[in-house]
Amino acid sequence: MGRVISIASQKGGVGKTTTAINLGSCLAQESHRVLLVDVDPQGNATSGLGINGNDGRTGTYEVLLGEAEVAESAVATALANMDLLGAGQRLSGAEVELVGMMARETRLKSALAKVREQYEYILIDSPPSLGLLTINALTASDSVLIPLQCEYMALEGLTQLISAIRLVQDHLNPALRIEGVLLTMYDARLNLSQQVAEEARKFFSERVYRTTIPRNVRLSEAPSFGKPIVLYDPHSTGAESYRELAREVLDHAHA
Repeated sequence: MGRVISIASQKGGVGKTTTAINLGSCLAQESHRVLLVDVDPQGNATSGLGINGNDGRTGTYEVLLGEAEVAESAVATALANMDLLGAGQRLSGAEVELVGMMARETRLKSALAKVREQYEYILIDSPPSLGLLTINALTASDSVLIPLQCEYMALEGLTQLISAIRLVQDHLNPALRIEGVLLTMYDARLNLSQQVAEEARKFFSERVYRTTIPRNVRLSEAPSFGKPIVLYDPHSTGAESYRELAREVLDHAHA
């Protein structure tokens, strides 16, 4: 059975989609079968892999509404072991459409259950909000990976997400746990980065990854070329950081 990991943050611009794309790519390069599920209506994980989420093919939206299956909607990416269940603008209507549906919080979980045998890792890129799409992602997941940007007030923003995780644990998915906290936009020269890292380790202790993701120009350029960093610039510090993260995630899995 594949492990399902949500990558979640209630703030935008913290490296959530970058992490979903590049962690998935690095796991795929380590010969693990990966499915990346884009549940963010902005569709950045989809376009960041060079795929058009608005071209009429079925994706996350149709799967959530029960109009299509994951197996027939997932598309191959430029990486041999990685598939994508894409998202486009249609998905922005799903929050409203799901409200009146039966089992509205567990629709993604039910859909992914049918393909868990086919993948070793299913990564879900959730939207930066705590609505029904994120609830579906958390309910479908074994664990949550939280990107935390090394900026002022970063930890304050985490409280809402932790509350949402607790609610999901209490009512929908008791087995949900925190996979890890990933420090992003880290700059070792800045006191602020070091302070955020210290506070995060105080709060989450060993669940903070040793790997940190630096601010890296190549990393931020890669999505506009529709490529993960390991294909766009495999020798960049960004690529090396995500390879290290993938090794840590794999070590956790075997621990």
